[in-house]
Amino acid sequence: MSFPWPAGSATGIGSMPGTDIAEAQRIVLGELPDLPHLPELPERGPGADMIGRGGAFLVELPIELYAARWRVAARPGHDLRVALDYLDRDLDTMTELAGEYSGTFKVQVPGPWTLAASINLPIGGAVLRDPGATRDLAASLAEGVRLHIASVRARLPHASILLQVDEPSLPAVLAGRVPTESGFRTLRSVDVNVARSALTSVVEAAGVPVVVHCCAPSVPLSLLSSAGVAGVALDLSLVGDLDAVGEFLDLGLGLFAGVSGPSSAAMASTVRDLWRKLGFPATSLASQVVITPPCGMARPAQLKALRDAGRRLSEE
Repeated sequence: MSFPWPAGSATGIGSMPGTDIAEAQRIVLGELPDLPHLPELPERGPGADMIGRGGAFLVELPIELYAARWRVAARPGHDLRVALDYLDRDLDTMTELAGEYSGTFKVQVPGPWTLAASINLPIGGAVLRDPGATRDLAASLAEGVRLHIASVRARLPHASILLQVDEPSLPAVLAGRVPTESGFRTLRSVDVNVARSALTSVVEAAGVPVVVHCCAPSVPLSLLSSAGVAGVALDLSLVGDLDAVGEFLDLGLGLFAGVSGPSSAAMASTVRDLWRKLGFPATSLASQVVITPPCGMARPAQLKALRDAGRRLSEE
C-alpha cells in the first residue's frame, strides 16, 4: 500500500506553546523533517485559538467575540481581522522558512462539526442548533479550505500537501451531548448521513489527502472512512474498540497514533503492541502509522522523541 507520507515518520498535531511563530516553525522543520506541519500558537490569544483560526477560513460568514465566545457577526470586524492577521503572518513565515521544502507538509483546519458546536448564532445558542445555519457554515468552510490549500500549494510549490481536519466535538455531536446555551439540556443529535455529507464536502474541496483528528472517545471510524479520508489521528489511550480500528486500517487507510511516554522506545513499544493486537504484519507498520502526540501543545523535546519513535518503527 502507498500512503501520502514517508514511512517511519512523525508529526505534530498542530498546537505548540509560545508566541513566536518563526521559532515554532524552525523547531518543527528541525525536529520533524519527514512530516513537518504549520504550527498553531493559541497562547497568542483570541484569533490564534482553534475556533478563531477556523473563523479565518470561513467565506462570507464573519465571526466575532462576544462574552468570551465566538459568534456569527453581521459584518467583518476587529476580532476577525486579528484572526486573519495571525493566519497571514503564519503563512508568510511558513513560506519564508519552508518555501523550498519538497516532502509532505501538513496544515490543519477545524472541522465543520466542531465549529458548528463552538460558534454561536447572533441570537444565542450554537450554530449546531439550526440545521440551515449549519449547512451554510459547512459550505463556507469547504470553500475556505479550497482557497487555503490553493494558497499553501502556491507558497510551497515543491511540497505535497496533507490536510488535517480537527473534529474533537464530532462524537458529542453525533451522540447528542453538545450542551445548550443554558447548560441544562443538550442539542439534538445529528444524523450520521448529515454528518458524513458535511465532512465529505470539506474533504472533496481540499483536493489533497485528508486526515481527521479526534482526541475523544468513540470516534466514528466508519463514518470517516466513508467520507473519503486518507487516515485518522487518535489518542491511543482513548481507543476502546480495537475491532473498529482494525476494520478502518484494513481498508488501507492510515493511523496517526497519538502516544506519550517517558522515552521514544516506550512510545514505539506502545504502537507495536497495538499493531500486534490488531493482527497486522509488522512489515506494514512503519508505512501505515505516523507517530504523533496525543493532542496539541507538544514541546521541542517531545517532538524529538516522537521523531525517534517513528524511526524505531521503520527499523523493524
